[in-house]
Amino acid sequence: MSSSQRRSGAVGRLLMPAVLLSVASFPALAVEPLDTFNIRIAGYVSKFDTELRADGETLRGTNVDLERDLGLDGDSTIGLISASWRPLENHEFGIAYYQDSFNSSRTLSRDINFDGQVYPASATVRSEYNLDAYELNYNWWVANNDTWAMGPRLGLVWYKVELDLGLELDANGNQGGAEFDRQVSADVPAPSIGASWRWVPADDWRIYAEAGYFTAKINDIDADVTFARGGVEWFPWESFGFMLDYTFNNIDADAEASRFDGRLEFQDSGIRLGGVYRF
Repeated sequence: MSSSQRRSGAVGRLLMPAVLLSVASFPALAVEPLDTFNIRIAGYVSKFDTELRADGETLRGTNVDLERDLGLDGDSTIGLISASWRPLENHEFGIAYYQDSFNSSRTLSRDINFDGQVYPASATVRSEYNLDAYELNYNWWVANNDTWAMGPRLGLVWYKVELDLGLELDANGNQGGAEFDRQVSADVPAPSIGASWRWVPADDWRIYAEAGYFTAKINDIDADVTFARGGVEWFPWESFGFMLDYTFNNIDADAEASRFDGRLEFQDSGIRLGGVYRF
């Protein structure tokens, strides 16, 4: 090793502790209960539990558990992006989006009537489930203090749900055809009315919770909706930090629409972990 290389290595070893110390001591200003703007990019460790009944023109459909009957495992990790904006002191608006899809092939253990087509026990069916979720919310911060804020919340998660079912092999092992393919899709609005709360217990920590409930008939869908979310944020730097929360959304809906006539029982829940940029 040359003398210049030894000097470079020594300088690097001397500078490294100083660099680490400066990063660790980067100032974290006191976090307020509310931001003017923030954006979150997170991983969502989600669990979608879905039971669906698709009625035909003359026959009532079978209640189908997507995981148990079709092998569609709703446990996955997906990406999520959300943002909020507070243009006025006590009024805040938020948006979010995520999507997921599953597919499977399963030999049926019982007869299933789906959208007027009967798939017999011992037949092999292929299935595909697609989900898009768009979330909107509005918070009116009636109480807005130095360390906490609270107020009513209006929320809406709009789910676009699609399920395709096709016959691969009938009960006798014969190939299925396109005439056995069925598809149902629905736009499922999940509004909620409730409350939100924010609390700053320490300079760089923030805790939040929100919950709501709603029952109504919207867009040919009669639904009961329950929503809850709670989590914590840590900001080691002024404008950037980390978030961890748990979300629960439950929908029981009856639909009478051209693309889907039947019943949907849907639960969307899971842990979200990611980064937050705020100002």
